[in-house]
Amino acid sequence: MAKKLRVGILFGGRSGEHEVSLLSAASVLKAIDRTKFDVVPIAINKSGHWLTGGAATGLLEGGQVSTSPADSESAVSEPATELSVAAPSAIDSHAALDGQGLDVVFPVLHGTFGEDGTIQGLFEMAGIAYVGSGVLGSAAGMDKDLMKRLFTEAKLPIVKHVTLLRAEWRKSPRKAIARVESVLRYPVFVKPANLGSSVGISKVHDRGELGPALEVAAKYDRKLVVEHGVGGKKAKARELEVAVLGNDDPKASVVGEIIPGKEFYDYEAKYLSEGSVPVIPANLTRAESKQVREMALSAFRACDLSGLARVDFLMEPDGKRRIYLNEVNTMPGFTKISMYPKLWEASGLPYTELITRLIDLALERQEEKKQTTYSRE
Repeated sequence: MAKKLRVGILFGGRSGEHEVSLLSAASVLKAIDRTKFDVVPIAINKSGHWLTGGAATGLLEGGQVSTSPADSESAVSEPATELSVAAPSAIDSHAALDGQGLDVVFPVLHGTFGEDGTIQGLFEMAGIAYVGSGVLGSAAGMDKDLMKRLFTEAKLPIVKHVTLLRAEWRKSPRKAIARVESVLRYPVFVKPANLGSSVGISKVHDRGELGPALEVAAKYDRKLVVEHGVGGKKAKARELEVAVLGNDDPKASVVGEIIPGKEFYDYEAKYLSEGSVPVIPANLTRAESKQVREMALSAFRACDLSGLARVDFLMEPDGKRRIYLNEVNTMPGFTKISMYPKLWEASGLPYTELITRLIDLALERQEEKKQTTYSRE
């Protein structure tokens, strides 16, 4: 009988998406194929302490994450309970990785310190295979300003936008607002450049809302991105999504659409309230679907991604139906009812098999790295 691979499922983290990570990890832990893998839960609490054993699973329980078959992305009803650094199983990152005999790590981490290249750098230094994009791809996929520059270089269509530094905004608010208004018309979307799950994002309808929205975004990052609102004042953009899977030869899923229950698909609409409706496959012409899927693969390659990504698009609701690339997400929400797994399920790849495929891709990329020499011979 073949030896089982030892897989570390890493979750939690210090970002504003901590609770989302708990939801994703609970689903992965429940669905992973235990006939193929020995699973080691590893958690990072909100203070940055690494936890293993009962303390790691206790973080899930402290967040009141449901692990029943009816789990949902709104299952976290209270913030995760932090565990003391003095707890016997609170350890440092190297002990968590080196002491577990891991073959591969699945970092089910979202946002800052988990999806931005930082944790990937740690895995690279430790020489451990891991699921998802590398340091460069993860960093590029997190930074909306840098990402847009790569999309522009690849000649992919994006919406008009302005990037401001937090220091610029706080030093001269009037000048910053004037700069935005010289390029964009309301409504606009204000976003922290480095964050996900729509945390810190605001839709701004007029000048009176712009300043407060910039201040909200400035809480989360030093770079602020202000984007043209597709659809204008009278209509909402259609929000399309494609799941991409692979390394050097990635594949795209069918196209899905999210119809938000609110004005746009913000954090509350994603995780806390009902009313948002996923439509899979999206109601598009064959040519539009092909265009979106090809753009998703181009975006994946432009950011040097690997493993997985969800690629998001905005489509004008009017007769022109122009499609704009919005962003890539290198570790999208991963509960069984999240869009990434649902898109692959609709494309013929069930959730448990998807997890296995991602682990295989991590090992494949680790083998490819062995062809690289890092020192003079």
